[in-house]
Amino acid sequence: MKRIVIFASGSGSNAENIIKYFQTRDSISVTHVLTNNQQAKVLVRCKRLNMNSMVFNREEFTKTNKIIDFLKKEADYIVLAGFLWRIPVNIVEAFPNRIINIHPALLPKYGGKGMYGMNVHRAVKENFEEETGITIHYVNENYDEGAIIFQARCKLFTSDTPEDIAQKVHKLEYEHFPKVIEQIILNKKIG
Repeated sequence: MKRIVIFASGSGSNAENIIKYFQTRDSISVTHVLTNNQQAKVLVRCKRLNMNSMVFNREEFTKTNKIIDFLKKEADYIVLAGFLWRIPVNIVEAFPNRIINIHPALLPKYGGKGMYGMNVHRAVKENFEEETGITIHYVNENYDEGAIIFQARCKLFTSDTPEDIAQKVHKLEYEHFPKVIEQIILNKKIG
């Protein structure tokens, strides 16, 4: 059985979607959700779903071996689902091509530090984009620069608000992210 540890910083809707998806699979399971935010709503979701969770701080993440030691024991793959910190190089090196992130835009557009959530959707709107979507990619030591695994697109209309854009993107995230994670782990054709 392949084990996933999810990292999340916020509400955890993608994390919940992934957890529920893999509850019905025999060969892959989500074992833990880790967060850097003790107020994150993902912790409420974890409690409701009976999912193991752990909160950590920046020092534990970047200056000690607490998190990497935990991951080496508990994870085969790491999935970032709305996690806002850059992954330290020692973790990236310990899990080559086994850290998967989702970004709410079509990278390389609208990526990088500070480009998450509504910040992305507002930028897409302000630039009059005709389409947007999601990018699922491997994580390297830089924000949103890892190799792209999969993209899905949606059409935008001039009447779409940033909130409308967010809804369209969330729909793509929920539809594709768990399936692509599964395809990666099982070495199946992506798409």
